[in-house]
Amino acid sequence: MLHETTIRHPVQIAGVGLHHGAPVHMRIRPAPPATGIVFIRTDLDNTEIPASWEYVERVSYATSLMHPKGIFISTTEHLLSVFFSMGLDNAYVELDNLELPILDGSGLPFVQLLQQAGIQHSRRLRRYMRIVKPVTVEANGKRVSILPSDRFQLRCHNFYNHPLVGEQKLEIDVTPEVYAREIAPARTFGFEYELDQMRDMGLIRGATLDNAICFTRDGVANPGGLRFPDECCRHKALDLIGDLALIGRPLLGLVIAEKAGHAMHVALVNQIMSDSSLYEIVTLDRAAA
Repeated sequence: MLHETTIRHPVQIAGVGLHHGAPVHMRIRPAPPATGIVFIRTDLDNTEIPASWEYVERVSYATSLMHPKGIFISTTEHLLSVFFSMGLDNAYVELDNLELPILDGSGLPFVQLLQQAGIQHSRRLRRYMRIVKPVTVEANGKRVSILPSDRFQLRCHNFYNHPLVGEQKLEIDVTPEVYAREIAPARTFGFEYELDQMRDMGLIRGATLDNAICFTRDGVANPGGLRFPDECCRHKALDLIGDLALIGRPLLGLVIAEKAGHAMHVALVNQIMSDSSLYEIVTLDRAAA
């Protein structure tokens, strides 16, 4: 994609937050070139919070952002994953509560919302971040790396000790078409034995079988079953992309994630952004920006 984009028409949707369970209305509207993705808390003086690594506040079961005034936005990763993969550079995202709507637990409703809005191209050339040196973060048998590449590629490896999950691997070149078909429909998931503990932590208050996969001891509780045999791995890829979107630029690199989660994804982003020798900023014709 050569030029920066925004949406053509404002769109909106409503739902509840996965973790806080609060109702929320979300409206996406066009933004000028070089704006990036900016969240706006319309219920709190229209406070703006850029979708940037510099505003990350919490990365446990979701990725959350916080304004210096203490104003919070939670569970940003699904929407940002869709924007990043579908090639949307600039938008204002208005919210009237603290958490984005979970909808069906996947990125698919957001893809459909973008299709409804349409894409508008500007005259400003897209500035890509191209990785030029390998970067790795690892701890406790988990690892996430990014290697030089002229495309945006993912390799994900996950393991969960469950008969319907086990070891899963995914290797994919991320394009809008591939993402919409192969990654966006994959839903967030959890295991029945974890539910009470997570609720005690104040999490998953909005979770239902309509917006998350629940694995029982030897099966899945959702009446419709799984959308993909490796839906867990695909959803982990969706989350990974959403966290990488906090870089704030389209990315050229091969990302390899092994049993990684939000905290490790964001640690990789921080490491990249702390050392400008690891990347170069280029336009599609490879001329430096």
